[in-house]
Amino acid sequence: MNPLARLVRAEWGPLYVTVRQALERRSWRAVPMTLAAVCLTSVLQFTQNRSWGFGFVQLIGSVRAEEPLGRALLRTPLSLFVPALDLPVWGALLQILCVFGIAEICLGWWRTLGIAYVATLAGTLYARVGIELGPHHPLGLPASDAQVVDTGPSAAVIGLALYLCWRYRAYVTGGLVTAAMAGELLLKENLAGKEHIAAIAAVLALCGVSALRRHWRWGTRVSCESGLPPIQS
Repeated sequence: MNPLARLVRAEWGPLYVTVRQALERRSWRAVPMTLAAVCLTSVLQFTQNRSWGFGFVQLIGSVRAEEPLGRALLRTPLSLFVPALDLPVWGALLQILCVFGIAEICLGWWRTLGIAYVATLAGTLYARVGIELGPHHPLGLPASDAQVVDTGPSAAVIGLALYLCWRYRAYVTGGLVTAAMAGELLLKENLAGKEHIAAIAAVLALCGVSALRRHWRWGTRVSCESGLPPIQS
């Protein structure tokens, strides 16, 4: 086996086996939440492109930094399923089908939605902080970004992809995802690019918390088996 094949197998082998076995056993029944999310995104896209439905979708799923925080927090969970108006909808549907589907198989539907929400919420909250910092701060944003409609699954997809890379030790792939988002920000410094970096930071924090919890549980189990006091962390 050549070095490239070994790298691919080490990076994606465990993830591939997990997904393949789940699909072989249950087919599309393995990803009910993902299919529901694809259907919801399609319905919202159809609705917002109709004169009678645009205002309704904006009311329930559109987030802007200029709006009150409470209203934005209520809309944030649904906003990640509202496709961005300036991007092709097939891209959002493909991202949800692939990344959400893999995550649902590997992590479970509730953890998948939780990580997706954390990543999306990180971007939503960052936008407000960035505007407060102003355009002259390295982490700041221009005041005009407060009026930008902030919807779509991109931050959630990036967060889930990074968490899967950490969970399955695909560290090279995780590094490439992070580098790609950093490169995107350097080439086109905009609200979306900085929100993606905020989503990455939030998910890395989740990975750190999960690692600490695993370490604590492992230390407690080993201590209990050996009869020693639990390890404090």
